[in-house]
Amino acid sequence: GCYLRKQARQLENELDLKLVSFSKLCTSYSSSRDGRRGDSNSDTTPLLNNSTQDRMFETMSVEIEQLLAKLTGVNDKMAEYTSTPGVTSLNAALMHTLQRHRDILQDYTHESHKTKANFLAIREREDLLGSVRKDIETYKSGSGVNNRRTELFLKEHEHLRNSDRLMDDTISIAMATKENMTSQRGLLKSIHSRVNTLANRFPAINNLIQRINLRKRRDSLILGAVIGVCTILLLLYAFH
Repeated sequence: GCYLRKQARQLENELDLKLVSFSKLCTSYSSSRDGRRGDSNSDTTPLLNNSTQDRMFETMSVEIEQLLAKLTGVNDKMAEYTSTPGVTSLNAALMHTLQRHRDILQDYTHESHKTKANFLAIREREDLLGSVRKDIETYKSGSGVNNRRTELFLKEHEHLRNSDRLMDDTISIAMATKENMTSQRGLLKSIHSRVNTLANRFPAINNLIQRINLRKRRDSLILGAVIGVCTILLLLYAFH
């Protein structure tokens, strides 16, 4: 048990030193790239330094992975040792020690992956910026005539796009006006049809009203005649 703990502490110390160096490599890589951004001879000397740092990155990555694998193995052996029947009385203290070593292993693993990811992100970003700068320099190094011709072509293309956009707007306005006039024409036809319908119905309505008035007058005359006859009969009956 003591040998395993000693071996775990030794591996942890080695990993700590490696991870510090690994982090410094990432920082120096970023700083060297930032310092060379304004250098006009970035296509000559920096290539050797970049390749050297890349090789160092690959070597240190492999070494750290090997140390992490060894430390994982030692932690597994300590876990097996704590589960043996002969050390039951010391189980609580051993489990606490084992958990502490596992936490350290987890922290180192996380730090290794984080540093590696940062290094790869910086390298990818700088490679992309280098490619963009190279394209810009290639464009600037072109002849003035070609650049002027390209600029004229771009302006002409922009004029054509503007003219095409203006034509589309004009056509849209014309189509909207046509649809509006068609709608108004349909509305006027509907109003005209309703007016004609009402005009055709008015004579029939007048005839119906006249017939109703004649019938009301006739009924009034008949009712008056009946009332008069009844009154006369009552008077005759009363006097006799």
